[in-house]
Amino acid sequence: MVSFGRRVSSLAEEHPGDVAFVVAALNGDERSVTWAELDRRSNQVARLLVERAAGQGQIVVDALPNSPEHLIVAVAAWKAGACVLPLRWDLPLWERQRLLEVAAPAAVVAAWDDDAADAIGPTDLDTTEHYDAGALPDALPRPAIAIASAGSTGAPKLIVSPESGAYDPAPLRYQTALQDAGTTVHLVPGPLYHTNGFRISQAALMNDELFILLERFDAALAADVIERHRVTSVVVVPTMLHRIARLPDIDRRDLSSVRQVVQGGAPCPPWLVARWIELVGAERFYVTYGSSERVGLTMIRGDEWLKRPGSVGRGVATDIRVVDEERRPVPSNEVGEIYMRTTERGAPSYEYRGAPAARTTDDGFTSIGDLGWLDEDGYLYIADRRSDLIISGGANVYPAEVEAALLEHPAVADAAVVGLPDDEWGRRVHAVVEAADPATPPTVEQLAAHCAQRLAAYKRPKSFDVVDRLPRSEAGKLNRTALAEQLAATAAGREPR
Repeated sequence: MVSFGRRVSSLAEEHPGDVAFVVAALNGDERSVTWAELDRRSNQVARLLVERAAGQGQIVVDALPNSPEHLIVAVAAWKAGACVLPLRWDLPLWERQRLLEVAAPAAVVAAWDDDAADAIGPTDLDTTEHYDAGALPDALPRPAIAIASAGSTGAPKLIVSPESGAYDPAPLRYQTALQDAGTTVHLVPGPLYHTNGFRISQAALMNDELFILLERFDAALAADVIERHRVTSVVVVPTMLHRIARLPDIDRRDLSSVRQVVQGGAPCPPWLVARWIELVGAERFYVTYGSSERVGLTMIRGDEWLKRPGSVGRGVATDIRVVDEERRPVPSNEVGEIYMRTTERGAPSYEYRGAPAARTTDDGFTSIGDLGWLDEDGYLYIADRRSDLIISGGANVYPAEVEAALLEHPAVADAAVVGLPDDEWGRRVHAVVEAADPATPPTVEQLAAHCAQRLAAYKRPKSFDVVDRLPRSEAGKLNRTALAEQLAATAAGREPR
């Protein structure tokens, strides 16, 4: 059993001058980090973390932006035997403090200028250049990774993976399903505080696969990096897919090196999947469904998806059950709550800190609160999150479906649909639309006419807001609950919470 830290040191011994990863800045500059530099700097930073009492069972918060330093700190924490918690670097003080209370970290690495957590800052990291760069005693982190989540309720929680930080040469479940071969060059377009960005980077490091990390997501930069580095694999969320697909020159870009585009993180509108199948080919595009809790995974390839548009596929080493309120299985094609159970031997469970455990059955199925249905052949379709469901006039409206329709409008760059209090309907369907061009935003009449061509009357938004930018995180996440509360409070003439 080889620890994460020892694996990095071994690779540095094998090929010290080879590039471990590249960070691409918004201005086009790039910084390459060799295996020798990663090993040396992580040894030095690990000694500073040990001074702060970081060790086995302790959490180290890594709240730096996407950068070489973020990854150096992560490896350093593992070498100290600690669990890494990547955290958003731009969290407001109030939200940050609540998460830190739940995490109770031994050390925090951040560049906060209003910090009250005695954080290790960039200057402190610079001073470690004078520390001993030799190897530390080998340490096996247990646990090794935690992910922060506010969920749909806004209450802070940690999703802690209990497995140890031991290098496993076996590919990840989604990689096994891809059945890919050959040299892999990853593009990591999202933030490292998100499970996709962090776990893909970690897996690429352990597997000695080059990856290019974007300092910050930008559609044109992503396309540039794919061309320049001949990227073969990218895991991406729908918001990013949408913005890349809307680049005016995307059809002229050279995407021929890409062997797989793996979509996950949120429901993807069918028209957007179809557009990417046009761009990279049906056999190179994959739709997946899973969660940070890793209780199950589904996948479907583009050519299969074309026969079952809208599906997220069948289970990959995963059993799926869709049930009603009493947890009784529902018939095929009927919406219910999705429960999943991995069938992998020794598959890790997870632990929530700061929140109640997820709903689990006696035979090991777990729900993370999503709604959907299975067809007759066991293919899964996602309706929405239970917490986002809008009951309007007694009918169920799934925001994801309405948003998918709105995003087809060429003047719409992004959309969020929420339910607002309404005397007649109970909750009315309200859409907040981000204009593709703020100088010429779509009119309410245009949006209403567009929806009338695509949605049943009860699903159509009864009111609209057009804004310059929706408040999504860099991972593409949007808290509809908080947005709905803010809009309702504004309409009532009071300050939102």
